Amino acid sequence: MDKQRDFVLRTIEERGVKFVRLWFTDVVGTLKSVALAPAEVEGAFSEGVGFDGSAIEGLTRSYEADVLAHPDPTTFQILPWRGEVDPTARMFCDIRTPDGQPAVADPRNVLKRTLATAADRGFTFYTHPEIEFYLLKSNKLENGRPIPVDSAGYFDNVPGGTAHDFRRASVRMLEDLGISVEFSHHEAGPGQNEIDLRYADALTMADNIQTFRTVVKEVAIDQGVYATFMPKPIVGQPGSGMHTHMSLFEGDTNAFFDPSGQYQLSTIGKQFIAGLLRHAPEITAVTNQFVNSYKRLWGGDEAPSYVTWGHNNRSALVRVPMYKPGKGQSARVEYRGIDSAANPYLAYSLMLAAGLKGIEQGYELPPEAEGDVWNMTNTERRALGYESLPASLDHAVRLMEKSELVAETLGEQVFEFVLLNKRRDWAGYRAQVTPYELQNNLEIL
Repeated sequence: MDKQRDFVLRTIEERGVKFVRLWFTDVVGTLKSVALAPAEVEGAFSEGVGFDGSAIEGLTRSYEADVLAHPDPTTFQILPWRGEVDPTARMFCDIRTPDGQPAVADPRNVLKRTLATAADRGFTFYTHPEIEFYLLKSNKLENGRPIPVDSAGYFDNVPGGTAHDFRRASVRMLEDLGISVEFSHHEAGPGQNEIDLRYADALTMADNIQTFRTVVKEVAIDQGVYATFMPKPIVGQPGSGMHTHMSLFEGDTNAFFDPSGQYQLSTIGKQFIAGLLRHAPEITAVTNQFVNSYKRLWGGDEAPSYVTWGHNNRSALVRVPMYKPGKGQSARVEYRGIDSAANPYLAYSLMLAAGLKGIEQGYELPPEAEGDVWNMTNTERRALGYESLPASLDHAVRLMEKSELVAETLGEQVFEFVLLNKRRDWAGYRAQVTPYELQNNLEIL
């Protein structure tokens, strides 16, 4: 760590860095930032930077407000969008109390705790997200609707289109930040795009997702458009998910791979899926944390609504993807419920905890869903035992508040704040009189 700190201080001097931003995340997933002068960075490494945590969503209680942001030197990167005028760098921070203890409500620490639990059992947790978002002409509405930058569809090639230049600039900037990109393409909705990040350990990936969102927003501003990670911004069009591929490794060995298993999936892999399925409804208030998230889950367009798994079945909540023969190291499972607006630290903590619980308790994997779950009748789904995901944020919160798994994984303070925050969201939404009600009821009632 001392070598990494020395590297950071040397790079700041050699590159003429004028500002160093310290980044951290609140419980809702909003990125926070404080900028330091270069001369202050060495002191920040040794002592941290103090601030009032009670002013940050869910970070502390009012009587324990003082906290310190300790920069992680391994996350140091120059921010390419700041250019050479005032070179600016960033580091992610761990939030600690004045006596040096990890702040219990720091989302990054929540994920670190869960990863430590996995490590105690010999596992390293890797993730690979497919992040969808919409490009709009602006953040202003026309006739009550967002206006996408194009009318293209899935994998469309649009000569001279905004999305091409946008994706090219975004990918180049991500690579400059040390974030490897696997694919980028136009998605099914008008103005909808997807960029897939190459797999990394879950903590690095959660940091990368927070950086990714910032990069996408910055490139959009530079190109005169607006990017949104809202789960379902346009009625009648697909929502934006963050399908996440996951694997557990024991040293250099993929614990999900068994050449003799069904779909070459090991017992550990099957138990991990069983844990995801059993606990999916109670973690949904975190993986899908906004009122709008449930418009995506229940709005069709390939979003999973039922707790099922399948091999290459895109209607299933958990999918076992195909992979190239002989590539056992790429064995993985894909969770398709999570959306692009989730707090990655908390969501990945709960997805990992659910899978680990399945392994620890030896959960039995239910039968695979072989048909199109969306096109089944309710009677058919009931007969097959397919449970539904929560239908609303209110429903999700009521399931979460009874969950021992979520409470244990998040810790008491984060658990209580997430519940408080989501109940407040639902109360605000429920009090609204919507355009739908006015259009359908005003003249006839």
